Amino acid sequence: MSASQPQHPADVPAGIAADVPTLLVKIFGKDRPGITAGLFDTLAAYSVDVVDIEQVVTRGRIVLCALVTAPQSGLEGDLRATVHSWAESLKMQAEIISGMGDNRPRGVGRSLVTVLGHPLTAESTAAIAAAITATGGNIDRVFRLAKYPVTAVEFAVSGTETEELRTALATEAARLGVDVAVVAAGLHRRAQRLVVMDVDSTLIQDEVIELFAAHAGCEDQVAEVTAAAMRGELDFEQSLHARVALLAGLDASVVDKVRSEVRLTPGARTLIRTLKRLGYQVGVVSGGFTQVTDDLRERLGLDFAQANTLEIVDGKLTGKVTGEIVDRAGKARLLRRFAGEAGVPLAQTVAIGDGANDLDMLNAAGLGVAFNAKPVVRQAAHTAVNVPFLDTVLYLLGITREEVEAADTHEG
Repeated sequence: MSASQPQHPADVPAGIAADVPTLLVKIFGKDRPGITAGLFDTLAAYSVDVVDIEQVVTRGRIVLCALVTAPQSGLEGDLRATVHSWAESLKMQAEIISGMGDNRPRGVGRSLVTVLGHPLTAESTAAIAAAITATGGNIDRVFRLAKYPVTAVEFAVSGTETEELRTALATEAARLGVDVAVVAAGLHRRAQRLVVMDVDSTLIQDEVIELFAAHAGCEDQVAEVTAAAMRGELDFEQSLHARVALLAGLDASVVDKVRSEVRLTPGARTLIRTLKRLGYQVGVVSGGFTQVTDDLRERLGLDFAQANTLEIVDGKLTGKVTGEIVDRAGKARLLRRFAGEAGVPLAQTVAIGDGANDLDMLNAAGLGVAFNAKPVVRQAAHTAVNVPFLDTVLYLLGITREEVEAADTHEG
């Protein structure tokens, strides 16, 4: 390679040598336009190179850190005096620390920890941070993802393996009553993904079979069987047949009535709309009925939908279902099928559900989210969300509230 040819980035040493003198320049005070440009204009007079920059603005106060190479011999004192004078002219404070080389390398094992609180207390934040440290992890950055409808913050952590961190924080989160998600950091987080949701008590607030049962006058019997099945005390297929049998003879016109009674979970439209705008594919799997999920697919623009089908003969429900039963194992099987059709690796899928019959699906997905779930489900899933807003799942994917609102504004 001739001297005039640029080197490929892979051939260029990373960072700067450990024996190169550097200065950490910290500026803090009231934020205003031009501070960043002003600092680097001041430093430019000393021909220093920029090694790293970090800036945070919180409630109108800025902390700006610049790691730069030290100036030529004999000029460091003048640089320090000039920076302090510039900062004082803006009624700000400056601190300059001498050192050698770049930041220390981040530890092996990198994860992103999302914490959701409603509210997020200082006590719970301290406990989560202490639990991270106890695993050998180091918190490299903290970033707020959202301030409503919940407070969501993201910790970038290095130095410990994702699974170990997830296990440790799950215990602490349950004790504190906050929601914590731990995922491996990497490019895949922003890659195209597939999100598959349960329907009853997840995408919607209702149990569809109970809506049908209300019209048949057998809601108490159905609700009792449903509760036992969701707790994992009954075989799902047997309980499905038992509940559907109670609907025998119901007029098929009730389907339209049930569709009109279905209530979406708060945040459901925002979740799906945002995911679709980001290029995600979204599907639902349900132990409920295609008579409702097909309507939801059309209304919400879903890519996939699969459920059981109520048999209707001569305008009446027969009390039977037709076709393959969508049960616990069936949901996991459908997740894999949808992923194959979408061309998305299973590791990049997200599954959301609330009941025991969602567990296989949650465990098969790259990220399984228990949404306001039963205790057995919360304990087994990768993470749990216990606030009644479905769009908070976006924060677990690293999507900020500002990005959601900007997408809505652009769309409008």
